[in-house]
Amino acid sequence: MHRNIASSVNDSVLWFDNFFALEDFDTNEKANGEARIRLGWEPRSRDFSEVSPRFKLRVKLPNLKNRVDVVLSDYDDESPDDNLLSDRNDNIRERHRVSLALRWQRTPGSGLSHRIGIGRRLQPFAKSSYRNALSLSDKTSLRWETSAYLYSRDGLGADFSWQLGYKATAKSMFRFNNHYYFRDRTNDWRWLHSLQKLTQFSEHNALITGFYVEGFSRPNYRVEEYLVSMRWRKNTLRTWLFYEVEPFILWRRDEHFSASYGLALRVEGFFGQSN
Repeated sequence: MHRNIASSVNDSVLWFDNFFALEDFDTNEKANGEARIRLGWEPRSRDFSEVSPRFKLRVKLPNLKNRVDVVLSDYDDESPDDNLLSDRNDNIRERHRVSLALRWQRTPGSGLSHRIGIGRRLQPFAKSSYRNALSLSDKTSLRWETSAYLYSRDGLGADFSWQLGYKATAKSMFRFNNHYYFRDRTNDWRWLHSLQKLTQFSEHNALITGFYVEGFSRPNYRVEEYLVSMRWRKNTLRTWLFYEVEPFILWRRDEHFSASYGLALRVEGFFGQSN
């Protein structure tokens, strides 16, 4: 099953890349694609029906000098899926719609990139992003990203994020994450802060313990949700197969900040030429 899906992904990628091939441009590098599919069930008290399927397909095109990627996903940004808040917030569900985009970089690996495509309920959009990282010491690093975008109906938007990482031991580190979104359609800011500890037990086992808080700037600057969780991630049976178990406690404003207990269960598969 895995070979068939991976082969289908790469066959489509090769066809797309060959469409842009030039007769006088010879490259020994082959186009390749990677697909990520995740199925999750995140039941909690007061809500046992929460399901969070995700998919993302990215292809690299050497005939366009590796400066252009094609990205197909059911969410329209590149933010890591660090917590349950992004799945549970109704406003974020509005953002997470199928998106198809071309991403262009001036040079491969450049921190500056641009996207054009269709997303958020079939809206044409354009987006520019810049990301960079800085090593502050042998154990401390700083990463940041900023972007601005325009959707045909939702209007202008922008976001800024930064992450401070500290390597405590050879197999554990702390991360302090901050993310701010400005939404022109609602003229407000959405913000998220989190503190995480990442522990790697082996090449196949890892644990992320975290505290997360999320809020908005309107009608006033206030907290909307708190979350504490412990996510255990394991690679098992196949090199491309992962599963996660994540017990959590969630407090929401619309539930009067009464504690809600839950357990998230997820299975992830990675499909591509390198698998």
